[in-house]
Amino acid sequence: MTIKKLEAAGIALTLSVAASTGALAAPSCGTDPVTVSAYLETGFPLAGKLADEFSKQFPNVKFDIKEDQFANLMENTPRLLAGDAPPDLVRLPSMSDLVANELLKNLDGYYADFGWDQFPASQLIQLRVEPEGRPRGTGSLYAMGLNYSMTGVFYNKELAAKIGMTAPPTTLAELDAILAKAKAAGITPIIQFNKTNGGLAFPLQDLMGAYGPPEPINDWIFQKDGATIDTPANLKAAEHLEGWVKAGYFAPDTNAIDYFGMMSGFMKGDALFMFNGDWESGNLDKQMAGKAGFFLMPPAESGGRHAAMSAPLTYGIGAKAPHADCAAFFLNWVATNPEARKINVEIGGSNPGGPTSLPIPAVAPGSVTEATLAAGSVIAKENGAMDFIANATGAIFSAGWTPELQKLVGGKQTADGLLKAVQKEYAQELSR
Repeated sequence: MTIKKLEAAGIALTLSVAASTGALAAPSCGTDPVTVSAYLETGFPLAGKLADEFSKQFPNVKFDIKEDQFANLMENTPRLLAGDAPPDLVRLPSMSDLVANELLKNLDGYYADFGWDQFPASQLIQLRVEPEGRPRGTGSLYAMGLNYSMTGVFYNKELAAKIGMTAPPTTLAELDAILAKAKAAGITPIIQFNKTNGGLAFPLQDLMGAYGPPEPINDWIFQKDGATIDTPANLKAAEHLEGWVKAGYFAPDTNAIDYFGMMSGFMKGDALFMFNGDWESGNLDKQMAGKAGFFLMPPAESGGRHAAMSAPLTYGIGAKAPHADCAAFFLNWVATNPEARKINVEIGGSNPGGPTSLPIPAVAPGSVTEATLAAGSVIAKENGAMDFIANATGAIFSAGWTPELQKLVGGKQTADGLLKAVQKEYAQELSR
C-alpha cells in the first residue's frame, strides 16, 4: 500500500493510490452533497465565516447552522446530542458531563489520521478528558479549538488620553489608580455584562491570575481531586473585585447589561475599560479603528507573572453525528488552511493554533489584533494560561458564578460568601 501526500491550494489532502487493495483515504467530506448541522453560540460570526469559506472550497458541503445564547447552549446541548438528530458540530460550553454520558465522539482516531501530534500539546490538553468525564487535562481527545482565545482588558484610547493614561498599567496598584482617576473625572471606569451570564467572572478570573498562580485554578476547572476555588489567593481576588463594586467602578446598571449591551456601550465610548476576549479584536478594529487598545491584567507585584484565561474556542462532534468525518475534516481545515487561518485572525482576533510550522497571518500594525496576538505570546512564554472558570462543570456558570456575582453587584453577597457558595455548588455537581 502506498500513500502519497499532496498539497493542493493549501489544503492537506491524503489520497490513496492503491484503491484496489481496499486502503482507506484519510477522513474527508467526499464528493457527494453533504449538509453539516452545527449548533453555535449566537453573536459570534467567526464560525459562520469559516463555514462560508469552506463551502466555497468544497462546493458539495453546506452548513445548517442554528445559534443560541451561551446559557442555552449549556442547558440544551446534552438533550440535542442525545436526540435522534444530533448536530455534527457543536460549540461546547463544557465537556466533562458530555463525555461521561457518551454524547461526544472520541477524536483519538482523527488525531492520528490528520497528524494532530504536530500541534503543540498545550493546545490540546484542555480538550482531553478521562472516560468517566473527569479529570480533564488527561485521557482521550474529545474536542478541538476553532482558535485559541484569551481575555484581558480593552480600553478606549480617547478616554484614556483625557485622564492622562499614556500606557497600560504594569501593576494592579497602577490599574486601581487609573480606575479612581476615571471615576473622579466623571468617566465610567468599567462596562461589563452581568445580566444572564456572569460577565464579572472575566475580571474576577483576571484578578485571580494577578494574585496567584494559574495551576490551582486549572486543577479546579479540570476537576482534580481535592481542588478548591476557595483559596487565600482567590479570596484576595474576590475581595479586590468587591472593592471595585463598592467604589462604583462598574456601570450602575451592570446587572441589567447583557453581552451585546456591553459591546455597544464600549464602542459608543460609555466606559474606559471592558474585560473581554480577543475574539472581539477584529470587530473593534473595524468599529473603533485606531481608538481601542488592549492589555493583559497586570500582576499584583511589579515583575510578576502574567496570567489570563486562554482557552480553545471548543468544538466537539456528536457521538451519533451522521457526518462526523466531514466535521473532523472541517476542524482540521480550520487550523491548517491559509485562508481559514487568515479569517481566524481577522474575524476572530485570536491565534489560529495548529502546527507551529505554520505562520500567523499578518495583521495591521498598531491594531487591536496586533496587541492581542502579542499578549498571547506573553501568556505562552510565561506559561500563564488558565481555562475559563465557567467551564469547570456543566452548570457551574448558570447555577454558581452567575447568581453569586449578581448578588455581589447588588450588595447581597460578600467575596468570601461568593467563593464558598460556588465551591458548594461545584461539590454538589461532582457528587451527582
